[in-house]
Amino acid sequence: MWAYESVFYQIYPLGFCGAPLVNDGVRESRIRKVEDWIVHILNVGANAVYFSPVFESDSHGYDTRDFRRIDVRLGTNEDFAHVCKALHEAGIRVVLDGVFHHVGRGFFAFQDVLKNREASLYKDWFHINFSGNNGYNDGLWYEGWEGHYELVKLNLRNEAVIDHIFGSIRQWVEEFGIDGLRLDVAYCLDRDFLRRLRGFTDGLKPDFFLVGELLHGDYNQFVNDSMLHSATNYECYKGLYSSFNSMNLFEIIHSLLRQFGPEPWTLYKGKHLFSFVDNHDVSRIASMLANEKHLPLIYALMMGMPGIPCIYYGSEWGAKARKEEGDPALRACFESPVENELTKWIAAAARAHRESRALCYGSFRSVLLTNKQCIFERKTDTERVLVAVNADGERYTAHFDAGCGTAVDLITGSFHDFGGGSELPPYSAYFWKMER
Repeated sequence: MWAYESVFYQIYPLGFCGAPLVNDGVRESRIRKVEDWIVHILNVGANAVYFSPVFESDSHGYDTRDFRRIDVRLGTNEDFAHVCKALHEAGIRVVLDGVFHHVGRGFFAFQDVLKNREASLYKDWFHINFSGNNGYNDGLWYEGWEGHYELVKLNLRNEAVIDHIFGSIRQWVEEFGIDGLRLDVAYCLDRDFLRRLRGFTDGLKPDFFLVGELLHGDYNQFVNDSMLHSATNYECYKGLYSSFNSMNLFEIIHSLLRQFGPEPWTLYKGKHLFSFVDNHDVSRIASMLANEKHLPLIYALMMGMPGIPCIYYGSEWGAKARKEEGDPALRACFESPVENELTKWIAAAARAHRESRALCYGSFRSVLLTNKQCIFERKTDTERVLVAVNADGERYTAHFDAGCGTAVDLITGSFHDFGGGSELPPYSAYFWKMER
């Protein structure tokens, strides 16, 4: 599966392009801006783009009006097809946000229900009680997503709804050549629907990738041979930043051992969860870390741990924003990309990840662990890599059995001799490829 050997770059298109927060109905070809960033996306080491919602919506994109038309604030289907073609020509895969649990109140079928009520051909597309009412005073009640009634829950056991969604996905493949979907609130989706979706997409395009937005719980319920290929690793998202802020690397390493370690009870051994340090829903990582010198190190851990790494646009150069400032702050519009020392570091780590079979597929074993330092092993039959991190402001000498005498650092290309212990400078990270 191509996704298991990829580094993703996430773009939230409406924010990235500086579109109005509410759909104003004015068409403007803003999405073509992505083409100007292709060189930067490649420079940062990514070879896949995950687009948050691009389809016609009421406001933020997750309140869909039309699954088959690009949001007028972003342009036309032709504009987006041109963007996808340019990305593919650059060797970059394209994954779209599939928002299938709910739609916006402006969705054509729901508008028909509001107009025609019980006589609507679409009344069974949703979960509606015509004897009730709602906060919009529609004279009917319907189920929304987690109490958000601007998001109308779809009936994913209705064949017409499934046909409409599958027909839309087919159009996206034929018109845009997409390579996969990130499923919004996958933890809320009907599991029979997910099984049918997997069967449909498996037959639609070879290696079509499905990753689900999951928070906590047992990811195996959704990530398996009949449903999703991957899921967002929120457990380790929290562990990554809090391990640095509390100077307690035991937290993230124990999470990784629980998920991927050598013990027989390990939860997700051999699976490829979606790794991230921030995204469009949470504070940017530069605003979360107490010590900015930990920024390169948290990306080193993300690129070195098991999983599929994803970089959120802007965070690769240290852009800041906090959740309490509101979604527009998290989903900012930047005139042009910035490339600085952090960007260069992330790019080197991303390329090391993509080019190492051990970092993409290898097992996980903790080799050395203190509150402020960790070394862990990623290993396949053909390659062995040690990932070393010193989160302390003091030099640290690591004494451990490396299993060989020398290694090459996949980030810098320099050689390392393990004789007499390994010196880890302050705030440093290494990907040592061990020589046999």
